[in-house]
Amino acid sequence: MKRSTWLDVSTRAIILLILGGFFIASACSDPAPAQTINLLTDVEQGTLRGEVNGDSSVVSFKGVPFAKPPMGELRWKAPLPPESWEGIREAKDFGPSAIQHLRYSHLPNGPWTEEFMVQNEVSEDCLYLNIWTPSVESIDQLPVMMYIHGGALQEGSGAIDVYDGEELAKKGIVVVTINYRLGVLGFMAHPDLTAESPDNSSGNYGFLDQIAALQWINKNIHAFGGDADRITIAGQSAGAGSVRILTASPLARGLFQGAITQSGSSLISGWGGPTTLEDAEKQGVEFAELKGAANLKELRELTPEKLLEATEPSIRFRGNIDGYLQTADITTIFAEGKQNDTPFMTGLNADETRYRGTDETDFTKFYPYTSEDEKAAAVKSAGQQQSMLNAWLWLDHRAATAKTDGYVYYFDRAIPWPEYPAFGAFHTGEVPYVFNNLKQLDRPWTAVDTMVAETMSSYWANFVKSGNPNGPGIPAWEAYQTGEKAVLRIGEETGMIPIAESEDQIEFLTDQLKSENL
Repeated sequence: MKRSTWLDVSTRAIILLILGGFFIASACSDPAPAQTINLLTDVEQGTLRGEVNGDSSVVSFKGVPFAKPPMGELRWKAPLPPESWEGIREAKDFGPSAIQHLRYSHLPNGPWTEEFMVQNEVSEDCLYLNIWTPSVESIDQLPVMMYIHGGALQEGSGAIDVYDGEELAKKGIVVVTINYRLGVLGFMAHPDLTAESPDNSSGNYGFLDQIAALQWINKNIHAFGGDADRITIAGQSAGAGSVRILTASPLARGLFQGAITQSGSSLISGWGGPTTLEDAEKQGVEFAELKGAANLKELRELTPEKLLEATEPSIRFRGNIDGYLQTADITTIFAEGKQNDTPFMTGLNADETRYRGTDETDFTKFYPYTSEDEKAAAVKSAGQQQSMLNAWLWLDHRAATAKTDGYVYYFDRAIPWPEYPAFGAFHTGEVPYVFNNLKQLDRPWTAVDTMVAETMSSYWANFVKSGNPNGPGIPAWEAYQTGEKAVLRIGEETGMIPIAESEDQIEFLTDQLKSENL
């Protein structure tokens, strides 16, 4: 598609040089107002105007619609392509986030301050994405990362501060963050919804939104200097779980070439197995009854506030095996070699883990202690080792059918926080380092944090570029190898470490994982 720019790159460079000379010549006069250079680019639906950052190294396009607003009769239906627009659409502000309960900050009950939480408007009209690119020249063909936010499929947004893509884009990739429908609006199944669906499916609307975003990116990312043949999907927590769903879904086949899961891949799950469509539909019927809705028409007439209003018993929706988006549980799909086989990177944080096991006698055999303090340290250490093992076991499982490499990390750098040292390397605490976004948080950062952020963001950018996180100036990250139970530690000291001290410990931890999951 033809692309136009308000100022092309060469013209912009000449003007900046002229302005620079003027500023030098005018040093003793009143300062000139700050200059903002806006670029236009064409996508399938029309023309967008983005915004250049302060040093003219990255252009952002925010609040770009990738599907029609899923409202009214489109509530609980698969996403449809967005409408076209006339003239120029301003893309300087984020679009609304998905309907959810806004909490702004979890403190003091958790480590998630406002930089980790949704701060903007929420609406059913929420299917927007945001792009940061170091180029809008289609000839550049830069690799692309589509990032899926976390939040237990109940909250979150692509507009959250710590997901700002500017610094990561400076490493030579196009960064895209997305919204998707959440909670009851994103994942409620119901037999009447299944009956009206041409795909005989219901309840996976949030995942379908993610696929719709991928489809839009494949069609349009060239307009932002991106390469549709080099797209990596990445996510944290529920976003990581979403990445796993997409790696297993036939609907996402060919739409991406790499996958990253942060705190979201394990072979042995404590969730008790996936939800069937039938069970999910029963949840939907129970929910409708609790809301006093006799049919779909009445459900669709309820306001979002009424839908989110607390009910007893509480029902949480999280998708299901519907035979369409997801054809079986993910471990089975990988065992049969039916997955989207791409390079895969996964890992976890040191202080989001817990020991899973009940055998106290054998525990003391492998993790001896003589005091309560030593016991607490031993339990913590066992939990961290067990979590590393669980992530490694997932790579071991996928290796049976995958032809691509897998990499696993262990992140143990705690955000410096004198008021809350106990939070440590908490769940989501790696995100500012991945995005090289320490500037988004007011913390007493040190040179170590800057180094960790530079290293970690380089691993991610390298993986997006080539499917391999390694590159110059950073410690070597070894790919999974059969029998080599080691992971990359990322922190003040970065390098490969063994999962546990002995094979006996690993066998014990594996047995405890399996016994707790049964």
